[in-house]
Amino acid sequence: MSDEQHTTPKLLLALTPVVLTLMILGTQIFYFGVFEPHIPLAIGVALTSLVGIYLGLTWLDIRAGIFKVILVALPSVSVLIVVGMIIGIWIASGTVPTIIYYGLKTLSPQIFLAAGMVICAVVSVSLGTSWGSVGTVGLALMGIGEGFDIPMYWTAGAVVSGAFFGDKVSPLSDTTNLAPAVTGTDVFSHIKNMMATTIPAMLIAFLIYLGVGYFVIDSQSVSFVKIEAITTSLASNFTISGWALVPALVVMALALKKFSPLPSLFAGVVVGGAFAMVMQGQSLQAIFDYANNGYAIQTNIVEIDTLLNRGGVQSMMWTISLVLIALAFGGALETTGCLRSIINAIKSKAKTFASTQVAAVGTAFSTNLVAGDPYLSVALPGRMYSPVYRGMGYSTLNLSRGIEEGGTLMSPLIPWNAGGAFVISALGLGVSGGNLENLLYIPLAFACWTAPLIGIFYAYVGWFSPKATEKEREEWKSTGAKIAKFNDDGTPVTD
Repeated sequence: MSDEQHTTPKLLLALTPVVLTLMILGTQIFYFGVFEPHIPLAIGVALTSLVGIYLGLTWLDIRAGIFKVILVALPSVSVLIVVGMIIGIWIASGTVPTIIYYGLKTLSPQIFLAAGMVICAVVSVSLGTSWGSVGTVGLALMGIGEGFDIPMYWTAGAVVSGAFFGDKVSPLSDTTNLAPAVTGTDVFSHIKNMMATTIPAMLIAFLIYLGVGYFVIDSQSVSFVKIEAITTSLASNFTISGWALVPALVVMALALKKFSPLPSLFAGVVVGGAFAMVMQGQSLQAIFDYANNGYAIQTNIVEIDTLLNRGGVQSMMWTISLVLIALAFGGALETTGCLRSIINAIKSKAKTFASTQVAAVGTAFSTNLVAGDPYLSVALPGRMYSPVYRGMGYSTLNLSRGIEEGGTLMSPLIPWNAGGAFVISALGLGVSGGNLENLLYIPLAFACWTAPLIGIFYAYVGWFSPKATEKEREEWKSTGAKIAKFNDDGTPVTD
């Protein structure tokens, strides 16, 4: 039985596994103080499966739906594996230590957060992957922030703001291509339309980080003795040179030549391994070990040892296992019709363009929250709301922007989401050890959550909210695109 063949559950029944799972998750995180969402989400899979069986589905039907969603998101898992390799190798090659060294020498605490956000945004646009940017340049920035005695959550907030915003507007990004694909628009029109929220959100975040640097962070308390100890130790343990940046430049060059992110990142692993052997005197066996198990060093300087002892495929297994379980939960919710029921309930309240835009952004965010996957949070609302926008006579460019902002940008702000889990793991925030203070990076990632608010504001005042052109209407007719019909009260007819 396919998900189109069975009855969509009533809203109360659809919400039951979601609410119970979130309650169990909240108990685990906030009552027990342990950030390990795996088992609560696995229980969520079981609860949702029971709902599906109650509705007449078999376990084989549910399993097929779960594997279907996991298959769609496997590219993100493969990126995690390669990013794990590249973190370990780029530390060994001296790439990350060189960035930290020169960053501590050239940047000041006042401009660090603002500059860090811009650097991550540029790298992310170039690579087409927020995860690759977070795991490489973002990691180095965490080291610089540590040297300046800036709290980890402030640095992580700036890194996330830049990296995920860069990903959002990069033509090489998978989600940037997915959003227009599911809404029936083209990628470059989609990117152009997102600039209306991207530019103001980035400016707001930049000014906040700059203000924090000058008025909140006490530059007088920065220990130059500590910075000197860090840079001296880096110089004594690694060959610090501009040549060590070649692996990063190779990856960016390949990405700019429109190579896919995954092979580009793997090329960075190979080139980084070669530089580790030539410049840092590492053996081939050591390179293999760093790629699998991560880099290991003992300098007796806590900041360096904490930061540089990381990376490798195995370091990503906590995140990968969480991603797979979250995807299973999302797949079960979609297969049983629970997600469709919840989305229909939200969609049925939308009578105006502004309320529809709020509903689309909110649905993308909610899907992120309960399903744990940025791909699903873009694809599902994109498919379900496109007919509504067409029926209202509005361009689906409004929808593609809304689901990117509620989907792509919100994913790193949800700790059990694939994006959030990766950020916590790659940046070494230590949340899994019960240090929940570092979750403060979530409200401090200003660019991520201000963008959807700006987009919603535009919808209410009518700015940057294009109506469908004659060309778009002709395309809808020629392609047989679904166009929603509306009830007498102005609400769209639900699926």
